[in-house]
Amino acid sequence: MNYGIKKSIAEEIRFVCLSRKTYLCQCFLNQLKAMNSKIPAYLTEKNNIIRLILFTAAFALLFINIFKPFGSRDWYKISDLKFFIFASLIVLVGMLVVVISRIIMLAYVRKNSINYWQYALWVLAEILSMSMFYAVFTKFIPKENAMRDFVEIFDDSTIHASLILLLPYSIMWLYFSWRDKTHMLEKLSKDEQRAEVPKKSLIAFPDEKGELKISIMLENLLYVDSADNYATIHYLNKSKLSHFLIRNSLKWMEENLTNESPLVRCHRSYIVNLDKVKVLRKTKDGIFLELDAINTPDIPVSKTYYERVMNKFSKYSV
Repeated sequence: MNYGIKKSIAEEIRFVCLSRKTYLCQCFLNQLKAMNSKIPAYLTEKNNIIRLILFTAAFALLFINIFKPFGSRDWYKISDLKFFIFASLIVLVGMLVVVISRIIMLAYVRKNSINYWQYALWVLAEILSMSMFYAVFTKFIPKENAMRDFVEIFDDSTIHASLILLLPYSIMWLYFSWRDKTHMLEKLSKDEQRAEVPKKSLIAFPDEKGELKISIMLENLLYVDSADNYATIHYLNKSKLSHFLIRNSLKWMEENLTNESPLVRCHRSYIVNLDKVKVLRKTKDGIFLELDAINTPDIPVSKTYYERVMNKFSKYSV
């Protein structure tokens, strides 16, 4: 009986051990997969790299003047102000390592992507390069360190270079991540607001005196063209193409009828209903909109209005 209980306990222990090994293996594989994925784009954006370099330089200046690593305060018998200037110059020269490294990174990411493990190696190379610079300087410039072992100096330099780079890097990475997520939330919020904007179901067209001349259901309105002080409204009436001439400017219609509707000015002489556009076509002669109605001409899109048309086209077209 005792033998059976012991055997059962041993099997349970072995099952738990196997489960734990499987879990650890799975975690290890997940970590490998994560390290092989691409880093976020904000880490290699030009403006963010400039911010990273400037913040790291400022942090390094504070670090070397507050903590005075490598016994640097005892190198020369000079005033605190002169030491600050001297130490700052050394730090800025050392920061050239980061500047050169990030310039190379900018050139590299134009044609290639960087994975997490590659980025980690890149940062490690920056730390070792900066450590080598400070170790060589500490060994050969101040006479007080001439007898010190170079390996010992390099070890100290590596520790301090790691602090100089990894701390500001971590702070800026968190800032970039927060900034990126904030922009994404703002964009989602704007998209939701745009989606909630109600479309005008009935479009009223007054003349230049403000007197209502015609109202047309949005689903029947095709486009409006103008000549001089007159505008011609083209619409469907019982599935047949109709038009109505009105004395009013296209500018007034743009300012009063296009804000919360799929109507958009696409040309100095045209306003079009994007809900009726079925094809946006680019040719050597320009950009044209094909409407979902028989016997309607292609509506031109001028360069002046192209950007606003595309912005609204993405919202209202299917």
